[in-house]
Amino acid sequence: MPRPGPSQELSTGWGRALVFGYGVFAVAATGRSAVQLGMHADRAPLAYSLSLLAAVIYLLATTCLLLGGRTGWRLAGVAVLIELVGVLSVGTLSYLATDLFPDRTVWSHFGQGYAFLPLVLPFAGLAWLRHTRPRAAGH
Repeated sequence: MPRPGPSQELSTGWGRALVFGYGVFAVAATGRSAVQLGMHADRAPLAYSLSLLAAVIYLLATTCLLLGGRTGWRLAGVAVLIELVGVLSVGTLSYLATDLFPDRTVWSHFGQGYAFLPLVLPFAGLAWLRHTRPRAAGH
């Protein structure tokens, strides 16, 4: 299968499933963090705030994958890398400092409450971005 050119959308082929996945997590993380922050902000402010950050990152990745092009590709790459660092960091911290994470959030315990999909998603995103990497000018 030939790699898409720089003008081809990132949301074609398998990218559609990836955009769908990011969109679902953007909505799920936004909803859950909004409810948690709105009803129990004092219970775990760090955990719930990190969940809201995850939602923003999922939204950014979704938008950039839909926009496509070189700029969309670059911004999606940044978002997915931040997401990977976030899920690995928060996942680890949630096991080491359990008092900071009394409730499940999207990245706590490496996304256990979401069937570990938050852990898989950034790897799938990076693989897709590598596959759709824009070619250098003149190639």
